[in-house]
Amino acid sequence: MKIDLSGKTALVTGSTAGIGHAIAKGLAAAGASVVVNGRTQAKVDAAAAAITKAVPGSKVRGIAADVSTGAGCDSLVAALPEVDILINNAGIFEPKAFTEIPDEDWSRFFETNVMSGVRLSRVYLPGMLKRNWGRVVFISSESALNIPKEMIHYGMTKTAQLAISRGLAEMTRGTAVTVNSVLPGPTMSEGVETFVKDLAKQNGQSEAEAAANFVKQHRPTSLLQRFASVEEVANMVVYVSSKQASATNGAALRAEGGIVQTIA
Repeated sequence: MKIDLSGKTALVTGSTAGIGHAIAKGLAAAGASVVVNGRTQAKVDAAAAAITKAVPGSKVRGIAADVSTGAGCDSLVAALPEVDILINNAGIFEPKAFTEIPDEDWSRFFETNVMSGVRLSRVYLPGMLKRNWGRVVFISSESALNIPKEMIHYGMTKTAQLAISRGLAEMTRGTAVTVNSVLPGPTMSEGVETFVKDLAKQNGQSEAEAAANFVKQHRPTSLLQRFASVEEVANMVVYVSSKQASATNGAALRAEGGIVQTIA
């Protein structure tokens, strides 16, 4: 299977690092014109340059905008009125005991993880339907199905993404537009590397021990038995963004290493 996204414009929110950056690089390698997004121009420029270097001849540009706010989404749309592929990847996470999560954190997580995708889909999906081709992908998490007790507010937002994704897919009936979610599990992105370093420091372990113990203790059902790489997650996203994935719509696609113990 040769995935060719030539002539398609893809926006990946939160793509200056981690899974988002790997997705942007994968889409660029498949021939898409990729728009990298992050909060600061410096990080956006650095990420775009890194992809251009890694994928010679690729078409990459960056737009700095804070998609956790309505104003940030508006500024992004003003700079990029139409896209063919929208990857709603921007998101935050933070382990915190439920009783210590204030209202402000619940709102902040919802605005960043959920409303960013809602606002951008609301703008870009109608154009896709009019042109009769498009892909919207929400980067959810296995935490949408297995709500982590140490991050209930995060799990809530990931479940909400599944509901929104499925609902939007219903709007695409009879068209060549699809809306899906991809559910990574523990993935060794820059953010998770920091999380693992903090765990190692707290428990007096090496980073390798902390990473291995996290999977064993917190995701014991994992069949992968390790953190996934960002590229492994990106591969699923690139596929579902492709023309070949035309019959995959309204789905929650797992790239979580077999953590979730259900058949469907």
